[in-house]
Amino acid sequence: MTADYRLQLPPQTLENADAKARPLLEKANAKLGFVPNMYKGMAKAPGVLDTYLHGYELFREDSGFTPPEQEVVFLTISQLNGCSYCMSAHSMLAEKMSQVPGDVLEAIREDREIPDSRLAALSEFTGVMFDTRGMPNREDVTAFLDAGFEEQHVLQIVLALAVKTLSNYSNHLNHPELDEAFAGHAWKK
Repeated sequence: MTADYRLQLPPQTLENADAKARPLLEKANAKLGFVPNMYKGMAKAPGVLDTYLHGYELFREDSGFTPPEQEVVFLTISQLNGCSYCMSAHSMLAEKMSQVPGDVLEAIREDREIPDSRLAALSEFTGVMFDTRGMPNREDVTAFLDAGFEEQHVLQIVLALAVKTLSNYSNHLNHPELDEAFAGHAWKK
């Protein structure tokens, strides 16, 4: 899903980026070995890319979620937002890096029931936070905590929602082409 409107600003690349965007793109290139097309679009407003990268790093390092749990959160949000680019990228990360079980990944990609009860509870609560704009009811939080999560995880989901809102909405407006690294995991809503 993308917006009818496509931003006309040119993508920021290592060759044409301004002084604020260039260091962000250089850092991404050094870390990943390439600059994802999503980053090139977000760098049109360097504050968007900088905020995204910082929040993403904090979530990955300090959320208290395991790598598979992190991917479930990101995939759930991206699926709900209908972001083909992020669903594709996080599907690749889920399979190749985070070791998300294949049946769990496919369930999220196909919007089916997740066969792992803990990961299902995590995805469901992430969806509640998405749908209620961060205003879950007592029963929703209790069910999440009863699945083995802690209150601190509720706020970490808020961070993930902020990060994915930046990337998903930017992608809706920029229409980035899917990078070759993620092409084997292409997803469409």
